Amino acid sequence: MSHDVLVLNANFEPIHICGLKRAFGLILAEKAVLVINGRGVLHSVNQSFPIPSVIRLQRMVKRPRTTLRLTRKEVFRRDHYTCQYCGKTASLLTIDHVFPRHLGGKTIWENCVTACGYCNHKKGGRTLQDSGLTLKRPPVAPPQSALYKFGHNLNRYAEWTPFLEGW
Repeated sequence: MSHDVLVLNANFEPIHICGLKRAFGLILAEKAVLVINGRGVLHSVNQSFPIPSVIRLQRMVKRPRTTLRLTRKEVFRRDHYTCQYCGKTASLLTIDHVFPRHLGGKTIWENCVTACGYCNHKKGGRTLQDSGLTLKRPPVAPPQSALYKFGHNLNRYAEWTPFLEGW
């Protein structure tokens, strides 16, 4: 019972990923309906229930748009686990501030990049011009689309693709 379930709003907008236990609770309380059964059947003593992959809420839920928080994991994901200075994919990656913090650089999406240990040490606490390094691509905030937010699950749950692509 460790599968993830995509939760859609009443207008089919992807809003959340929940666990299987929570999804069953929403369906049994008639707060959600099954959209896709992609995982078989769960048997109880006297009933069988389809295991949900995607559910849709019965009523529209107004939620503020969530933004992706700036975390190490999200910076690595945005940069495809690749050093932004040399282009190598390394197992040990670090976060580098393009404009160093001790010179007034902030910890924002546009100032943080993924770097391998060698390039981060080579750059040190200097600016790009002082260190002689160049970026492979400029750092920008990741898209706020549902496909980006929940897309890392598509390799496990391919049936979610039609619901994520439109949003």
